[in-house]
Amino acid sequence: MSEKARKLFEALDLDQDGELTRVEVISALRSKGPTLAARGDLPFWGVGDVDDSSALFDAADQNGDAVLSFEEFAAVVDRRFGW
Repeated sequence: MSEKARKLFEALDLDQDGELTRVEVISALRSKGPTLAARGDLPFWGVGDVDDSSALFDAADQNGDAVLSFEEFAAVVDRRFGW
């Protein structure tokens, strides 16, 4: 798992509980996405709308429990973002 994935996960984990919910991912990408992209922590094309953020969440939620562990998240973003 990449360090970039860890950094992004921590930035999106708004309540700092070690898991991401759909609401956290959508809210954090909408509020922090442009700043994260400007810093190089997220590809600019990775900053999308609510549907894009929701689709990213769905792709990562491999066990269907409606929360993302770091491992689930990192497996998808490392592959999608080429990290």
